[in-house]
Amino acid sequence: MGQESGTAVPDVGAAVAAADAARTRLDFAKAAPKVFRAIIGLDAAARAGLDPALVELVQIRASHLNHCAYCLHMHTNDARKAGESEDRLHMVAVWREAPHFFTEREQAALALTEAVTLVSGGVPDDVYARAAAHFDEGELAQLLGLIMTINTWNRVALATGKVAGTDERRPANR
Repeated sequence: MGQESGTAVPDVGAAVAAADAARTRLDFAKAAPKVFRAIIGLDAAARAGLDPALVELVQIRASHLNHCAYCLHMHTNDARKAGESEDRLHMVAVWREAPHFFTEREQAALALTEAVTLVSGGVPDDVYARAAAHFDEGELAQLLGLIMTINTWNRVALATGKVAGTDERRPANR
């Protein structure tokens, strides 16, 4: 462990491994393989044709809202690998306060992500209209599918106690 300002810096890798080993909930992919593969299929279909950077921003924002550390860790790493800037990644949670980091199209997608993720009050007409102004009908349907899919993944991860810092997307799971 290193020292930083007199405090010990935890060995994150060891902590992740210990937390993952202590997890006692079911392995969803093994327990319900058909359902798991269906969600993977839905995920692939939903993201088809959408800008990969936009896909990651949407997944990151939904994961923030759902408090899904597992998916948030995974998708911020995916976004970095795809070339997303640290500045934009840090601003996703507060995009309304820092709109200059995001295009109008991205802002519309983030607003729709919030409305669909926090759907208890419905999706406001102005939020839907803003998204419809930036996405054609097919893209809007894809975007809605993507938002629904990440919300499903967040719920799977939260319900089964997935540990942030692990990434179980391996060919064996698919």
